Amino acid sequence: MTNPKVEEFLSKEKKWKLEFEELRKIALEFELTEDFKWMHPCYTHDKKNIVLIHGFKEYCAILFPKGALLKDKHGLLIQQTENVQSARQIRFTNVKEILDQKDAIKDYIEAAIQVEESGQKVEIKKTEDYPVPEELQQKFEEMEGLKTAFEALTPGRQRAYIFHFSGAKQSKTRTARIEKYIPQILDGKGMND
Repeated sequence: MTNPKVEEFLSKEKKWKLEFEELRKIALEFELTEDFKWMHPCYTHDKKNIVLIHGFKEYCAILFPKGALLKDKHGLLIQQTENVQSARQIRFTNVKEILDQKDAIKDYIEAAIQVEESGQKVEIKKTEDYPVPEELQQKFEEMEGLKTAFEALTPGRQRAYIFHFSGAKQSKTRTARIEKYIPQILDGKGMND
């Protein structure tokens, strides 16, 4: 059954309209409920997310929230960034690619439904599993209250800071990044607050 919110979304889509419509047709071949979540078409099974359809500047994609648990027998699953733990996507730049890979897409959707039915869960790394950059550890020792303020942040905010600080190749850049965000950390804010 189609969802009016998805209909409205598709009526306004310009860049990936044909691709989204084709991916939607494939998803609706399964007994999935069409929903609209995070501003994208989402297909669920027993209220569990199976696949989302979304577009980017260079490509559109179907995203499997538990894609890390799928066997990638067609070699199509992509981990968006190194920090994405669970989701995997298949990317497309035109309708022909979707049609050429239709059978493989169906295989992945079927596998995603089976993963949900089995109750499997992706083991997510906790914030404490990520190494704190040496420069941040040093600032914790130098500045009273900084470590306490950092640990009071939500785990997601802590990880965002750790990823950002660790992403710099040079120590002086890591230190500069840390110093830039100290006021926000002390105010209990994340990088984008």
